[in-house]
Amino acid sequence: MGAVGTTTFGRFHLGSNGAAHGGSVSLLFDELMGHIIEARGTRARTAYLTTQYRSITPIDTALNVEATVDHVERRKVFISATIRRDEVLCAEAEALFVELRPGQP
Repeated sequence: MGAVGTTTFGRFHLGSNGAAHGGSVSLLFDELMGHIIEARGTRARTAYLTTQYRSITPIDTALNVEATVDHVERRKVFISATIRRDEVLCAEAEALFVELRPGQP
């Protein structure tokens, strides 16, 4: 299970030197991965999210995003994701989501 799409960071997301702010990049990964968890029909919390910035993530440019569930261990769901500008890897992330127990807030 996974997700593929496109996104564009705008001036609101500007960090420095025409690049998207790193916090905006991590937020995009967390949101995208969270939607994958919801599509599985479960509720979960982010246990960790590690973002590696590989090159500048430009603003006002169409970017390709992709996320995939790598594996599941009982309540643990491991997901990886990438942001690319054409063939250039801008950022990649790995995350662990832990499914909530019944009644857990």
